[in-house]
Amino acid sequence: MKETSVHWFRKGLRLHDNPALMKTLEKCGNFRPIFILDPWFVKNMHVGPNRWRFLLQSLKDLDNSLNKLHSRLFVIRGKPLEVFPKIFQQWNVKTLTYEVDTEPYAIERDEKVDQLAKRMGVTVKKEVSHTLYDIERLVMKNNGSAPHTYQAMLTMLKKIGPPPKPVASLDSLKGCSTPVEENHDEKYNVPDLKELGIHESDCGPNLYSGGETEALRIMNEKLSNKSWVCKFEKPKTQPNSLEPSTTVLSPYLKFGCLSVRTFYYRLLDVYNKYTGNCTKPPVSLEGQLLWREFFYTVGYATPNFDQMKGNPLCKQIPWSNNPEFLEAWTKAQTGFPFIDAIMTQLRQEGWIHHLARHAVACFLTRGDLWVSWEHGMKVFEEFLLDADWSLNAGNWMWLSASAFFHQYFRVYSPVAFGKSMDKNGDYIRKYLPVLKKMPSEYIYEPWKAPLKVQQQIGCVIGKDYPKPIVDHDEARKSNLEKMNKAYKENKTSNEQKTTNKRSSEETVSSLLSPKKTKS
Repeated sequence: MKETSVHWFRKGLRLHDNPALMKTLEKCGNFRPIFILDPWFVKNMHVGPNRWRFLLQSLKDLDNSLNKLHSRLFVIRGKPLEVFPKIFQQWNVKTLTYEVDTEPYAIERDEKVDQLAKRMGVTVKKEVSHTLYDIERLVMKNNGSAPHTYQAMLTMLKKIGPPPKPVASLDSLKGCSTPVEENHDEKYNVPDLKELGIHESDCGPNLYSGGETEALRIMNEKLSNKSWVCKFEKPKTQPNSLEPSTTVLSPYLKFGCLSVRTFYYRLLDVYNKYTGNCTKPPVSLEGQLLWREFFYTVGYATPNFDQMKGNPLCKQIPWSNNPEFLEAWTKAQTGFPFIDAIMTQLRQEGWIHHLARHAVACFLTRGDLWVSWEHGMKVFEEFLLDADWSLNAGNWMWLSASAFFHQYFRVYSPVAFGKSMDKNGDYIRKYLPVLKKMPSEYIYEPWKAPLKVQQQIGCVIGKDYPKPIVDHDEARKSNLEKMNKAYKENKTSNEQKTTNKRSSEETVSSLLSPKKTKS
């Protein structure tokens, strides 16, 4: 039997700029590209139907692309540690390749797979391509820790230099071959939603189809508008526009349908050829990719990054345990139309603008409901197409003023913020049809509409649409006092830890120092 090289797709669901995939084809007889679908993961992870659909579309697109090269994708059901011993033997596997993943779960899984491969005489080759830089090397170059501010990250990257350029796209099997049996589609097909226990009706409108083909199409379309690219400023984009005002490439970067290095260097090419002035990080499109790099780096280097307890970067804040508030926020029943419209869009479409994310995150945590950011993070993890472990946790800490951002007195108004960009409330009318006929003067505060008006339009507040769950002004005032107290307590605690550490170091130093003897 010919020796086999296996490439294990996890993220990195693409043929362009995939150095680990290219390594597979350097010396091989048979080539088998695989994706392992773990039934435990399907049942237990917080993944909503829209993201499952996006993943399955991405796998189908990948299979189609491989098919054009006379190969196929092998989707194998099972746990990695149970799957690999079987295929290593059955397929006579000598080489396993995969893309490096820096999330804690992936690191632990990959270490076990590496050990298994070593015991079975399989060589493992892994390459970095999900991030611009090798995150582990960045942390090593920064004395074993991550930069804790964006500016410190930029300073470090400036010293290191530009990231590696993307490798060529896979356009042939380079002399390797993929054995495809007649019953391939029965054994290794890409599953449909039904196999995962999901009904098509559970999904929202298919606005963003998964896959490398669509990712490259969107990227090329966006980059063709050179003026828009070069003048892009993230804070000036609109959170409640009826069509996205940003690239919406984040889901494709999350799944690796689009190479971040390819996008980065295509961006630089546009900047370099543009005759006018271009925006700069942190607000530019390049800046958004560097934000992604920043959170990946901090997430990799920080213990317990996705929780408050045991997280050295995160302020310890006594959030309340209020399931009623959390459920109302999650299910778009807060009584604040701007907030509820955003949460409805999230659940239906799997994507919301970053400033919309800011508004609902602030509202749930320090702004109004005083619910822990960890709960909000888990809701985003379930419903966002682009839910990315390090970015999700990092942004929730930022927006709750638990880490990175500490101006907790800057609170998004659930009324004024949306109204400043959409006075007529068209965004609210789109996602909350119950308020479609509400006069513009009341669309953001429908509880202020006279009862007669409510009755005339068929939307009585407290019956057809909920009353506000809190009084924003009172909640904001109360929460500012709580934040102020929590910040003072964290400062005192940190000072005490510093004092204790210094005292301990001085004690150790005195014990180790040679004692002077009297002459």
